[in-house]
Amino acid sequence: MRGLFIGRFQPLHLGHVSIIKTALGQVDELILGIGSAECSYTAKDPFTAGERMEMLLRASEELSWGRRIIPIPIRDVNRYSIWVSHVVSLCPQFDIVFSNNPLTVRLFKDAGYDVRSTKLVDREHYSGTSIRKVMLEDGNWNEFVPGSTYDLILDIGGIQRIKEISGSGDRK
Repeated sequence: MRGLFIGRFQPLHLGHVSIIKTALGQVDELILGIGSAECSYTAKDPFTAGERMEMLLRASEELSWGRRIIPIPIRDVNRYSIWVSHVVSLCPQFDIVFSNNPLTVRLFKDAGYDVRSTKLVDREHYSGTSIRKVMLEDGNWNEFVPGSTYDLILDIGGIQRIKEISGSGDRK
């Protein structure tokens, strides 16, 4: 059985890891849809789809998920009436959708999918928005992400990028 979980992973954090572990307890494989794949180099979406895919692949190795995850970039289409069919067209077949997003839940349920919610963990700290804010303030953001994600962000100059693009007026 295969599941689907869509996130922006800006960056991959331990809240995502918790949801992925929960989902992997219910399915054999998990498609990780990299949402808003076309977005990068903005304050809200600083990392490219390729960098986010690399975060997922490195975390898979670090956390021993093996070949049970399938990262797929998913571009926004900005039309909810066709969004589910767009996602389905990009992904291998799946049986279950894991989501806590009310719109995602509604759209996939309306399309006939088994949709399951997962427990959100410490949402105050484990959200991309709050982690990027801690990065901007030179705080200890490393405690909120897998070690492999921390290393990758340092390797690509991610902190400097976030600081530079956040000064450009695109604050979110």
